[in-house]
Amino acid sequence: MTPALTVKPLLTRGALLAAANWEVVVLQFIAESAFKLLLVVPLVAAAFLVALLVGGSALDVAGGESRQVVALMIAGLSERPLALAAYVLGVLVIVLGGMMLTVLVKGGAVAVLVRADVDAPQVEAPPLRLAVVRHASRFDLERFATGCRSFFRRYLLLGLLLVAVYAVVAVVYAFAVLTSYYVATDRGLFVGWPLVASAISIALVLGITVINLLYLLTQLVIASENCSVRVAAARVGRFLSLEHRRIVVVFAVMLVVVGLATVAAILAAAGLGFIGFIPFIGLTVLPLQLAAWLARGLIFQYLGLSALSAYARLYHSMQHASVYRSDQHAGGPAARAVGWFAPGSSR
Repeated sequence: MTPALTVKPLLTRGALLAAANWEVVVLQFIAESAFKLLLVVPLVAAAFLVALLVGGSALDVAGGESRQVVALMIAGLSERPLALAAYVLGVLVIVLGGMMLTVLVKGGAVAVLVRADVDAPQVEAPPLRLAVVRHASRFDLERFATGCRSFFRRYLLLGLLLVAVYAVVAVVYAFAVLTSYYVATDRGLFVGWPLVASAISIALVLGITVINLLYLLTQLVIASENCSVRVAAARVGRFLSLEHRRIVVVFAVMLVVVGLATVAAILAAAGLGFIGFIPFIGLTVLPLQLAAWLARGLIFQYLGLSALSAYARLYHSMQHASVYRSDQHAGGPAARAVGWFAPGSSR
């Protein structure tokens, strides 16, 4: 480990680098928002399919709950396997296209932030000055586009692996819930089954959170080292073994911040919903909801990229410490830079 680094400067530097390169926050927000909007298309298509099969108005069907629409669609198309297969294929195409868009933008965003961490001065050192923070900006369209092109295939492969892991976790979760339910029913312990199901759900959330952390660290290592997914996974393991304490602390702090932001977003949504029932004033709810949606999306993207920048600082410090020890052991100066984004490189 590198004892000179503490958690507070890591988080401060990460937050300031993300703020200095605010363009990547906006671009990533646009990409993920477009992906979410694309996911609405299958629901609207299902409404029209149900309207064609069972009659009625597509607008009335689309106005219902998403579960009801999907259930009606599956029931209506179960007798027409070809139509159901075409619908499922269309959903998969939309999901794959949205994933390709998000990983494309993610590659450029990570490339910019990794470069910023390598080149930026010590913006975390007091006193905080706006001119120093501006000097930490490394965003330009050429660098962003280069990162998009360079990491697209590897990030897409990593994203597909993440989807496969999610699928396995979902199967394991369903099996655990059903097994606990049948065991509780057979032994007459049905009263305590909700507690068991809650514990399994909590374990699922924690497992997905850890998986997302490993996914983020792998993206970081790929961008820093310009290596394959397999090599990056091995280096993530080494990174965790050497810096697990500070990684856990940064992860825990960011998890608490995201939790507080989520609670604030829920309270804001509830307050806007209450305002909607007030005559005349309720007319302002729509623009307020739009503003709240934009603020919430940008804030969560900013928090995620701040955490990425903090992990980047920690990883690069570990790299330089390893190079220094190697050079000292070899009897030479510790002057060799590590990584694809070494200081002084043009990329």
